[in-house]
Amino acid sequence: MQNNMRIAFVGGGNMATALIGGLAGKLTAAANIHAIDISEAALLKLREQFGVTTSVAIDAAVAQADVVVLAVKPQQMKEVVAALRPHLGSQLLLSIAAGIRALDLSRWLGGYGAIVRTMPNTPALIGRGITGMTALPGVSAAQREFADAIMQAVGQTVWLDDESLIDPVTAVSGSGPAYVFYFIEAMQEAAQAMGLTAEQGKQLAIATFTGAAELAAKSSDPVSLLRERVTSKGGTTYAALTSMEQSGVKELIIKAMKAASARGKEMGEEFGRD
Repeated sequence: MQNNMRIAFVGGGNMATALIGGLAGKLTAAANIHAIDISEAALLKLREQFGVTTSVAIDAAVAQADVVVLAVKPQQMKEVVAALRPHLGSQLLLSIAAGIRALDLSRWLGGYGAIVRTMPNTPALIGRGITGMTALPGVSAAQREFADAIMQAVGQTVWLDDESLIDPVTAVSGSGPAYVFYFIEAMQEAAQAMGLTAEQGKQLAIATFTGAAELAAKSSDPVSLLRERVTSKGGTTYAALTSMEQSGVKELIIKAMKAASARGKEMGEEFGRD
């Protein structure tokens, strides 16, 4: 555990709270974590829950930090970065904001190079997230390790060599939980339409998803083979999957994910404008 790592969070929302919860007293002492947010209620919650220090504005604690985590909305980032700039020296900037490119952050900060951009997802709230990560060339090996350790506090990490791949990561895992919830909703509705209660449908659908995902994670076989093992020709699963194939469900899912990736790229261009 890096007890002396000092981390400042700019933004105290859900994802920042999840990260602080995974870090405080584990990767570093709670006293080494400082959270900044305009919401006094959010800061009070963080102080009471984790024992971190807080402030309502960017202050000297940022200048003393080893890592500054940017956890604000994309629309606020440019203003936040302008306020942050006078306090930066050699700290690592770790951005968890969607749609903000590391190269744009660097440009707004006059060529600042120690920036890691990440795309986490909401299962981080229960320590089961996965985060895509990419680093600018100015990030040192030690800073890269710090960034990885911080994001591993809430789940797995995947490093990318090309920042443009953050958009596909956003489409797959960043937005991915919503696709899962959407499918679970459909399964629940179908269960009720076929006579099961709402609670029975919910229990069956969620347990099926979590169990199948865990089986896929633990099996050395490809998911296509796992699917085939459940699908006896002429059986019930075969009937369901044949219906999905005839309706083009797989193609629609792929099309939807490509749309999410394209929107991620558009957001980068939109928020990156000077």
